[in-house]
Amino acid sequence: MYLYHFGMRELPFTLTPNTDFFLNLKPHIEAMQVLLNALKQGEGFIKVTGEVGTGKTLICRKLLNEIPKGFAVAYIPNPYLTPSELRWAVASELGLNLDSKMDQQTLTQRLQQHLLALSAQGKGVVVILDEAQALPDESLEALRLFTNLETERRKLLQVILFAQPELDERLATKQFRQLRQRISFSYQLRSMTPAEVAHYITHRTQVAGYQGNDLFSFNCAKKIAKASRGIPRLVNILCHKSLLLCFGNKEKLVTKQHIKLAIEDTVDATNRINPTLLIAGVALAAVITTGVFFSFGWRL
Repeated sequence: MYLYHFGMRELPFTLTPNTDFFLNLKPHIEAMQVLLNALKQGEGFIKVTGEVGTGKTLICRKLLNEIPKGFAVAYIPNPYLTPSELRWAVASELGLNLDSKMDQQTLTQRLQQHLLALSAQGKGVVVILDEAQALPDESLEALRLFTNLETERRKLLQVILFAQPELDERLATKQFRQLRQRISFSYQLRSMTPAEVAHYITHRTQVAGYQGNDLFSFNCAKKIAKASRGIPRLVNILCHKSLLLCFGNKEKLVTKQHIKLAIEDTVDATNRINPTLLIAGVALAAVITTGVFFSFGWRL
């Protein structure tokens, strides 16, 4: 394993969202500010969109850790649910102990009573859905109807949607014009700039425990930024593979050659089929056979 080789305590470039590695990059800080301010306003729907791998789930986890006091939270990480399944999921997350044989009308009534009770205690309720683009059409409509529950002063329920841009495409249709008008706050995550990628790479290696000279020079970081298009998930994959190659060659600093091989071994980091892909694969395979790669379960 390259941890000992580079003097690290933990892996710096895993694909699992880990808030310990959260970096105050401008797009992520802006997204957090929009979310926290919107929650204070207490209005309807809040939406954060971004391309695959831009850090939506990490921001979602960060938000869960920093939800202001006075909020009850229902977190739905996999919203591919029917309307009835969605209601049960929200009720379960809010701590309601319900009979599994209860009909939908009774369930809705119990949910409303619980929301009113929480409101009487001065608590807000927020439903947070990750991967919201997977919500079926009828479940999106059920969410809209959920937010009709209100007192004379405030909504009983707020909804935060973290989603890929496909959700925006659906919301732009006439079918969802009512829901679209309920979205009070929204933010679209962008990719990182080359300078942000360089900062991101250095930050993650330092959080992981590395204390030497920069493992990745600025020129190497720029090369990764270009190949990854500034997408954090791809940056992580390329950096991890580069460190594996560096370790396999018994070197202490990542070189452009390591990055070149990592890029050519990563399909989504290249726009064309490269004849050197086979060479890169062989190079990585040499490292894999040492037994350092199997423990990650990388989903490439």
